Amino acid sequence: MLASLRLIAILNAALWFGAGVFFTFAVGPAFFSPPMRELLGPAGFQYYAGGVAMIVLQRYFILQYVCGTLALLLLGAEAMHLGRRPARRPTALVAALLLFGLAGGLLLQPHMAELRHTMYTAAAPTDREQAKHKFGLWHGLSQAGNLLVLAGLLTHLVRVSRPPEPSRFGDLRKLRG
Repeated sequence: MLASLRLIAILNAALWFGAGVFFTFAVGPAFFSPPMRELLGPAGFQYYAGGVAMIVLQRYFILQYVCGTLALLLLGAEAMHLGRRPARRPTALVAALLLFGLAGGLLLQPHMAELRHTMYTAAAPTDREQAKHKFGLWHGLSQAGNLLVLAGLLTHLVRVSRPPEPSRFGDLRKLRG
């Protein structure tokens, strides 16, 4: 049982971390790359590239919610199997990572979508500039938070990849002799 839980935990952590790395360093920058600019044309490039990026970001956050929830459930199952309380640090790390994902998807992204909408639809140029400035600040904050989450995800992946600890009653394989 523990081996299957570990395998699922490792696969979940690898998917969660891998998706974060892929989105951060491959998918996100692709939306604002020269080939995308050429494809969309100079007139609508910023508007459409940003809009598509926001749609994909919504899906990315859903993946974060699923992986974070599964990681917490697996930590609980591991603790039950070993007859212990859930380990504080790993549980706190995963909970923090899930909370970052929830904050990003449920608070930050809708706020940024609203600012983005104002940037392109406000009648007054001052409103557009103010929204653009605020969007830039929030985008920088989200990028810094994303890098922090990636570091946490790497830590989590390393932790779940380590050999399991013996159960509360010792290693039963040793008793078979």
